[in-house]
Amino acid sequence: MRPADLVRRKQAGLPVTVLTAWDALSAALVAEAGADAVLVGDSLAMVVLGHPTTLPVTLEEMLHHCRAAARGLAGVCAAGQEPLLICDLPFLSYQCGADEAMAADGRVRKETPAAAVKLEGAEPETLAVIDRMVRSGIPVMGHIGLTPQSVHRLGYRRQGGDAAGRHRLSRDAEALEAAGCFALVLEHVPDELAADLSGRLRIPVIGIGAGDACDGQVRVTADLLGLTARQPPFSPPLLPGRAQAVEALRHWIAAQGRSAHPTSRSAPAAPRC
Repeated sequence: MRPADLVRRKQAGLPVTVLTAWDALSAALVAEAGADAVLVGDSLAMVVLGHPTTLPVTLEEMLHHCRAAARGLAGVCAAGQEPLLICDLPFLSYQCGADEAMAADGRVRKETPAAAVKLEGAEPETLAVIDRMVRSGIPVMGHIGLTPQSVHRLGYRRQGGDAAGRHRLSRDAEALEAAGCFALVLEHVPDELAADLSGRLRIPVIGIGAGDACDGQVRVTADLLGLTARQPPFSPPLLPGRAQAVEALRHWIAAQGRSAHPTSRSAPAAPRC
């Protein structure tokens, strides 16, 4: 799968499905399930590394996990049949100017098999970075609405709740398309806005907490599997994975206690001469 294939799916009226992965195991599961794209998202800061926000994750950590996810895809997919692999650029890897952003993306390009990167926001500085990346042949996915890297300014509240907010997001979406993004993640915004943008933009609008009228959906896989302690309200778990895993492990631990025999754990007797 390539970035242009996602655009063709929209043109054909086919939904786009994107799931996150953070290692070889999660990427293999997502690929076997049939996702169109696998996002190594900076959500791994919270899901895997235990941070309270996405901000602390480093570029080195993103590269490490992206390589692991790529190995998981290679283990279950025929060559050339892998889902599109996208890597998030973490906080401060692209906000400090186009030169640093290009250097960060260059490392993604050289050190991982990722075919595209994702950036948050549509500020003039970010648009300039995206424009330079696209002109350099780098596929870029945009992301507006609730942008977790802006948590200290925006919080985790739904965006676009008033007319001014909807106008701003609409303008930002159009600017990202004009800058050359091949797709746009739209997070935690009113359903009507997402439906409008999906109808007007030529690129796929991939929603999370943005209603069912988007061209596709993206979810954090650990949330869908119920593995995280808390899920956002717009991403309910499909099964109680965390509770099931804990219960299974408790049964195994209890079974070890029941089957333990002191004699079996003693040191072997010394051989007789």
